[in-house]
Amino acid sequence: MSTALAAVLYESNRPMVIEEVTVLPPQAGEVMVRMKAAGVCHSDLHVIKGDLPMPCPIILGHEGAGVVEAVGPGVTSVQEGDHVIPIWRASCGRCEYCMNGKPALCDMGTAMRFTGTMPDGQTRFRNARGDSIRHYAGVSTFSSLSTMPEAAVVKIDPDFPLWKAALIGCGVITGVGAVTYAAQVRPGATVAVFGCGGIGLNIIQGARMVSAAQIIAVDSVASKETWACQMGATHFINSSQGDPVQAVKDLTGGKGVDYAFEAIGLPKPIEQAFDSVKKGGTCVVSGICRADARAGINVNQLVYAEKTLKGTLYGSARPRVDLTHLIGLHQSGHLMLDELLTRTYPLEQINEAYESLERGEVARSLIVWD
Repeated sequence: MSTALAAVLYESNRPMVIEEVTVLPPQAGEVMVRMKAAGVCHSDLHVIKGDLPMPCPIILGHEGAGVVEAVGPGVTSVQEGDHVIPIWRASCGRCEYCMNGKPALCDMGTAMRFTGTMPDGQTRFRNARGDSIRHYAGVSTFSSLSTMPEAAVVKIDPDFPLWKAALIGCGVITGVGAVTYAAQVRPGATVAVFGCGGIGLNIIQGARMVSAAQIIAVDSVASKETWACQMGATHFINSSQGDPVQAVKDLTGGKGVDYAFEAIGLPKPIEQAFDSVKKGGTCVVSGICRADARAGINVNQLVYAEKTLKGTLYGSARPRVDLTHLIGLHQSGHLMLDELLTRTYPLEQINEAYESLERGEVARSLIVWD
């Protein structure tokens, strides 16, 4: 058995504890990954704050990249030494969702997310007392060494920087995918993006990549205007200084936008995004809310204005295909990654990293290991 330094959450609304844990070897169909970078993402913050209840203790982290250190029996898609990106919604490849191109909805990944266990119902982490520690999204990238299903890793080019690969693993694929797959934004369209964090900034750049004519960024933190414009926003609305819905309509001749995206995870901006869509337009929700959150939607607008309201998980993408596709888009100069990274932290400063995220001080930050 191996040991690793990990950030363990023992109780919601408490700091994560940095400690050495035991990592059990991979079983049949599993791999062990030495993490090199892990994303500081808002989805984990929901668990830390108790907005999304999870059984504890648990090792969080779902966005990252690393190197395969060991493989279990029957593993064929990767071998020791391969560079990989973890998939935080692993899929079986056989169910109706997988066969219909919706692998993020697979029951296998859903079960791991809510139980904190491997598909066999067991865990692969132990603390110093021998207590079992749960997994997050099947990958737990906040451990320097993590055992996960073979289905939860995608092999990538070993020459591609692992810190860039980590950024692609959640924020980029979710944001760009929301534009290209969930909404299927057409060239020349008008777009509004509510929330300019890690997901929102990638929605903005996704809209730029498909040649949207007008990209309106909306956020309550004025300093995010620089990042939004760098990613491709043509306008920025500070939602703390007035009604953002009216501001969006003022910028679109009173009509509203063709497509609006909510990337925060709060009922109010979901309502605002829906209200900012013009007749026949589409509102896509990608933000993760509290488990008990409800948004008030004018249902008549669904009928009389023929608006569409839909959600997207993982950008409605196919991670095994689209993660490598996104690497190619970056290498060809179409996808920006360097501009997304604001700060890096050692694992020992992970609680400080989440405090900075809550304050809106970063576009994206990473936990990095040498």
